[in-house]
Amino acid sequence: MSSLSLLAPGVHFLPGAVNSLVLEDGRGGALLVDTGLDDGHARKLLRGLAELGLTPTGILNTHSHADHHGGNAFILKKFPELKVFAPPLEDAIITHPILEPIGLFGARPPKVLQSKFLLAPPSPARLAPEPGLTRIGGVSLELIEVAGHASLMYAVRVGGVLYAADALFGPEALAKHPLVFCQDSALQKEAAARLGELEGVEVTLPGHGDPTGDLPGLVTANLAALERVTDAVHAAIRAGEAGVDDLLARVCDGLGVQMSNAGAVVLNRAVVSAHLTELLERGEVGLRVAGNRLVFFPEA
Repeated sequence: MSSLSLLAPGVHFLPGAVNSLVLEDGRGGALLVDTGLDDGHARKLLRGLAELGLTPTGILNTHSHADHHGGNAFILKKFPELKVFAPPLEDAIITHPILEPIGLFGARPPKVLQSKFLLAPPSPARLAPEPGLTRIGGVSLELIEVAGHASLMYAVRVGGVLYAADALFGPEALAKHPLVFCQDSALQKEAAARLGELEGVEVTLPGHGDPTGDLPGLVTANLAALERVTDAVHAAIRAGEAGVDDLLARVCDGLGVQMSNAGAVVLNRAVVSAHLTELLERGEVGLRVAGNRLVFFPEA
């Protein structure tokens, strides 16, 4: 029995903290979509391919977060001829992964922010085709733009199977991480809603979580989780003008989140910043410089 789970004929996935999608080309090859956090996940992925008599034909990374491309380097050591594809902007970070912790910290990051969770090994990524029906690694598939969680991200559809990447999270992931990570909360909500309008989807696989036949229910749960964060950020501002770090502490208190490491702080700080930008653009909060600090305040 293979360590890969079957979603549909020719469509498999490797379950884990991050899911990997495996798409057969019908000729003994398979496209790998997201390779997981590290060598351990990549090793399991290659073992699953071998169990099915498949050889990788290419790698598609849906976006540049370390837990989705951290296995690239291990796979490329075994199959150096493979091409790695990723959306615009995301390809640059996969090629130069230091850009991820730099973006979160705002400068050269200290060592504590250079763990495998924020800094994957580099791999030479190139631009994936534009969204729409296309072929990668000998496999026909549809790429769907779902920016928001990352600067740009692609969901992948093959027939009745939708791999939503991190445009949608499973219920357990939403419960475990109340501050749902996103770089643009408004776009994340739009992307989730658009996926919910797709017709003919029989199975949806989130980037984190179990496959489900209830795409509308998954979309509803994700939109509710995102709105809870927006509401928590708004409530934190109504408690009095403050900078991002003070607002982050208030939001964590409101949602029952206890941060215990620097990585969690910079990630959640980015989430609060994303929702602040959304509230600013909706005209519900303002910002100004006071006492050499950038502070946000409630608009009347």
